[in-house]
Amino acid sequence: MNLLFANDRRGEHAPSYYAATAATDRRWPQLRGAHRADVCIVGGGFTGLSAALHAAERGLRVILLEAHRLGFGASGRNGGQVGSGQRLEQDELEKMYGLEMARHLWNFGEEAKALVRGLIDRHQMPVTFHPGVAHACWHEAEVAHSHAYAEKLARDYGYDQVTPLDRAALAEILPSPVYKGGDIDRGAGHLHPLNFAQGLALAAEAAGAELYEGAIVHHIRPGQPAKIQAAEGHVEADHVILAANGYLGNLEPRVAHRVMPINNFIVATAPLGDRVAEVLRENVAVADTKFVVNYWRLSEDNRLLFGGGESYGYRFPDVVKTVTKPMLQVYPGLADVPIDYAWGGTLAITMNRMPAFIRAKSNILSASGFSGHGVAMGTLAGKILAEAASQQAERFDLMAGLNVPVFPGGSMLRWPLLVAAMTWFSMRDRLGL
Repeated sequence: MNLLFANDRRGEHAPSYYAATAATDRRWPQLRGAHRADVCIVGGGFTGLSAALHAAERGLRVILLEAHRLGFGASGRNGGQVGSGQRLEQDELEKMYGLEMARHLWNFGEEAKALVRGLIDRHQMPVTFHPGVAHACWHEAEVAHSHAYAEKLARDYGYDQVTPLDRAALAEILPSPVYKGGDIDRGAGHLHPLNFAQGLALAAEAAGAELYEGAIVHHIRPGQPAKIQAAEGHVEADHVILAANGYLGNLEPRVAHRVMPINNFIVATAPLGDRVAEVLRENVAVADTKFVVNYWRLSEDNRLLFGGGESYGYRFPDVVKTVTKPMLQVYPGLADVPIDYAWGGTLAITMNRMPAFIRAKSNILSASGFSGHGVAMGTLAGKILAEAASQQAERFDLMAGLNVPVFPGGSMLRWPLLVAAMTWFSMRDRLGL
């Protein structure tokens, strides 16, 4: 079964709060006939749209192909958190790659956040960046670690935006009885992800990129130029950028062996009105320390957008049941609040949770597998891919040198092995270990 159609109607956004409050319902044309480009991009999420914008600004002729709607995938459905750094913490990166590379990765993370905010401002997008992401810890040992990590970031990286919080201080922000403390990162933030994706699309089009929807790519013929074959047309291009993330399928095996699609889910409550203080007393986003992370924030109209739960097959489970269980564990007083929207989406992870930058062929480049950290890093990845397509590949090659490992068994066995591993960690979450 193709993930593009397993849970979604062809050519439609998921029935999410984001789609219901999108700033535009603009549709782009379908690809028909033969086309020629300097760069052809497959995938219309943050990475692909950022690549289209930055490549077009460099004077390249750009064609972007999206199978459904621009912003259809994880880019238009996620929790909207714009986090600092990478998916892994800096002490882990120092052990994996050494101090110099860890510093490069931290700087990339800081650039990624600044890029998101700069693009919103420069292109006057209908998007508000709300500062602040709190991290809520279930266990005392996790609190101690979060406080030590805040100290490390200030000492070793000059980053002083993280404030440690004890139990009482965290409860002043999020009045849930289950957390022991944590921290808040005032340099991170949250936004409406679909409106940001659509803002990137409009900016890319204004810069000269050609954008197409409903263009399902089923084959790429390598060569100079490469030929990208879609259902009712094709593109010949000097460079190909693969930016389909969890929806790439087996279009490029070298990517498929390293990047694994998984499903995650979000609900949106009815507007909370005066009860918003029962949930959040500041307009910040939150992520907790469960292995299967709970994450939440407020919408512009004071709904609780709560994400949690994962699945690893093709079909989504009952989303309301999947998500309200952890939501009510955190906020038991919300049992009487209606759920107005519930949706799922497919993101992508890698074995070591680092993004996979891959040069599949000399002129076929890919970046994906942002492992839940894609709002900022996916946007920066698009800029780095555009640089590489303009013969400035230093930063792409640096990221490609991280050597993201293949999943055991490649794309054939990654599903059952991942399910076994995730089931184990989910059991630990349920047992409170």
